[in-house]
Amino acid sequence: MAATGLRTRGAAPRGSYWTIRRRDNLVGYLMAAPQLIGMVLFVLMPLGLVFWYSLHEWNVLAGTFEFAGGENYRKLVADPSLRSVLGATVLFSIGLVVLNLTFALALAVLLNQRLRGTTIFRTVFFSPVVVSLVAWTVTWQFLLQSNGGINGLLAAVGMTGPNWLRGESTAMVSVVVVQVLKNVGLNMVLFLSALQSVPRQLYEAAELDGAGAWTRFRRITLPLISPTVLLTSIITVVGSLQVFAQIAVLTQGGPGTSTTVLVYYLYQQAFQFHHLGYGATLSVLLFAIVAALTFLQWRMRRKWVFHES
Repeated sequence: MAATGLRTRGAAPRGSYWTIRRRDNLVGYLMAAPQLIGMVLFVLMPLGLVFWYSLHEWNVLAGTFEFAGGENYRKLVADPSLRSVLGATVLFSIGLVVLNLTFALALAVLLNQRLRGTTIFRTVFFSPVVVSLVAWTVTWQFLLQSNGGINGLLAAVGMTGPNWLRGESTAMVSVVVVQVLKNVGLNMVLFLSALQSVPRQLYEAAELDGAGAWTRFRRITLPLISPTVLLTSIITVVGSLQVFAQIAVLTQGGPGTSTTVLVYYLYQQAFQFHHLGYGATLSVLLFAIVAALTFLQWRMRRKWVFHES
């Protein structure tokens, strides 16, 4: 038949390099190229450069850049301040993660009820998330001073408050609370979205079987929102290890080194003391800690995430 000699419309000629499959692959590569280029330029290259800088001693003031090998890593192991810095980092991260997730989940459960005014409260608790971080922190710096607004409220009821940001026992607590209030709304919204996806029929069936509120929460709510718990825990843990502006504005790492977390110590070494090579080494340590904790949480998902097998 004459039709058999006709070429299919849109098909590449026989022997042509640009076949349909190759054209489709090219389109896919072009679509993914911006993301890949961004990852190479802003993730992989900086990581490589930080590791390279950690092998050198870079003095910006003297204009020297000398290869030091593993000297910065030996200095890291022998650093007498590192133990207290890591201790403050662990204390801050545990306090932030526990309070943030607990408070966010409690708020989400309360605001998931069919009550009047819940929309207003959702807006109130989420609004700090969109407020400028520096503006939020500076405001709390004034509130937490010895003659600030918090102590003014305590004085109104006959109590004397401490200097919250200068006390050994109150500085870390103050920083943690300020950070929790700033970001708890984000996790609250994530939890609220997860709670609204839980079928109501499960709660009704559990009530008919005589299950109490705590049993329903433990046996139904937590298992079904466990993927969101995993997501929020990873986000919160990583965020807790990267906190800098709050420490810099509120306490500058003090009193002493009680609030000097790893990121702020890195900043001090690299940009205040101009030990850029050692600062890069601390960056490598921070990256290793974040990567290890994220990997550990991801591996543990099979044990406590309901949808994983």
